[in-house]
This record gives sequence, C-alpha cells and structure tokens, in this order.
Amino acid sequence: MNNKIFAKSVQVINFDGQNMGVMPTSEALELAMNAGLDLVEINANNEVPIVKIMDYGKFKYEQKKRASEAKKNQKNVGLRDVWVKPFIEENDLKIKMKKVFEFLNDGDKVKISVMTKGNKRVLGQGRDAVPELFAHIMEIIGDAGTLESKSKPDERTKSIIVAPAKK
Repeated sequence: MNNKIFAKSVQVINFDGQNMGVMPTSEALELAMNAGLDLVEINANNEVPIVKIMDYGKFKYEQKKRASEAKKNQKNVGLRDVWVKPFIEENDLKIKMKKVFEFLNDGDKVKISVMTKGNKRVLGQGRDAVPELFAHIMEIIGDAGTLESKSKPDERTKSIIVAPAKK
C-alpha cells in the first residue's frame, strides 16, 4: 500500500475500475494522493504488479462486512448423539425417534449408538439384536433421513449415522 510498493512500474486501475495502463510507481502514487485516496497492490505476482486507487479504510471495512455476512449465512451441520439399548421397548424407541426427527428436521446429522454391555450371554444376544434394531430404526425414519455410515463390526459400541434427506 502507498509507499510500501517497491516495483519500478505498475499497472494502474483507477477508483472507477478503468485500466489506466502501465506507469511508474511514483506517478501512480502521485495520482492517488491527488485524488485523496490510497494506492493498493491487488496482485503482486504478475511481472508488472497490479495496483488500484481506492480508499483503503473503506475497502477493509467492506471486506470485513462481507466476511461477517458470509459467516452469518453459513449453515453449521452438527452431529447429534442418541443412545439406545439393544432390548429397548417400542414405546421408549418412539420417544427416542421423536428426538431423532427433531434433529433431522433442524438439518443435523444423528448418530444412533447402541452399547452392548453385561455378561457374555447378554453380549451374545445384544450383538444379534443390534442389526435388527438398526433395520427397525431405519424403517421408522423412512424418507426423513438417509443412512450415511455404519460402525465397524468389531467395535463394542455399534452405531449408525443418519443424514437428513435432501429436499
């Protein structure tokens, strides 16, 4: 910016956006000072750097405003957890599914996890029940969500991730 531009000649764009051509840096700086504006280096990578005559403070303000506006409009997709037991009763599952539908309608992904714990007999029965439970859950979810991924078969905690359905 201004005196920090060390190139001997620069390509100048005036404050209206018109190309004024290549000229010595000192002449471009003088044009900017006469207009009461700053000489800002836009692209220093070219053989002849490109500079623009503009109000640098206003430029930085507008750039910050645009960045904050983009941040506001950005949708942050979260991952929500719902835990169920392998032998969950139908009514309890309906209550859990209400929460899952809320999360999916908000646009969040949902991780539905089943922890199998207990003695070997319960673990054995739990392992067999989990795939059936996940199939039943996906049947309940239907068109509201799509299965995105499943946990590895050797993990103790089994889980599936359901993403909201595309509209």
